[in-house]
Amino acid sequence: MYNYQEKYNWRIFKMNIDNLIKDKYETLTKSEKKIAQYIMNNKKSIIYGTMETIKKNVSVGDATIVRFSRKLGFSGFNDLKIDLAKTELEENNIDSSHDYYDDIADRLISTIKDTASLINPSDLNKAIQLITNCHKLYIFGVGHSGEIGKDFSKMLLRIGLIVQSETDPHFQSQMAAMMTNNDLVIGISLSGETKDTYDSLQMAKKSGANIISITNNNLSSIAQISDITLRTSIEEFLNGGSLAGQLSQLYVCEVLIRGYERQNGVDAVSLREKALRSIMDKRLNN
Repeated sequence: MYNYQEKYNWRIFKMNIDNLIKDKYETLTKSEKKIAQYIMNNKKSIIYGTMETIKKNVSVGDATIVRFSRKLGFSGFNDLKIDLAKTELEENNIDSSHDYYDDIADRLISTIKDTASLINPSDLNKAIQLITNCHKLYIFGVGHSGEIGKDFSKMLLRIGLIVQSETDPHFQSQMAAMMTNNDLVIGISLSGETKDTYDSLQMAKKSGANIISITNNNLSSIAQISDITLRTSIEEFLNGGSLAGQLSQLYVCEVLIRGYERQNGVDAVSLREKALRSIMDKRLNN
């Protein structure tokens, strides 16, 4: 017979990594104890960081981190991260006094406000200036971020900018190899650690192109090779592809568009009228 209570109690134990660490603490080496202390005090950094995050802050090697993870019962560091992320999601979903649809609305509203609070006016203006001055503009992203890039290119079209949005890493690489210092690439990645996007942006940078990234983490690999980074408020990992994550990205895209209009005196109404008239005869009821 299925013992729900037994499984529930095991899940609660697994959720609490502090208990796991305390249970194994005396068996840990001096270096592993440093890792343990860092994890207990910086869980969010662990979830949304990499092994480099621990290595930089604790001064240990990869093998020590993997060995520590296995002593806690995980297959490796990524397994430990997943468990921490699951804990965070489960804790955030604990009983609410609101209806779930109100919780969703509250979260999306908070996403916009939190992303707005991360806007650096100086970086935003520099990004808009790069868009204004570039000869050709490209948008790179894969997965859900790639779809956001396609939406962004359509939004830019409505203010008179024809943009190449590419989601295929092979075509991204070919485009990047042909770029010059007059070109600009906007890279979109929630985590800032998407390898395909990073590789394409790195090649574009070697070709001399300027890079704007839209990502959550200023310390991410993609942010580090960017000229300007515009931050979103939603971290990825188990939250990848979420509506909140996509909304935070689209909000930054909309801010760039409105800023471009203002700085360049774009007659947005006239352009939108042209766009509307161009498709009116495609409607069934005119």
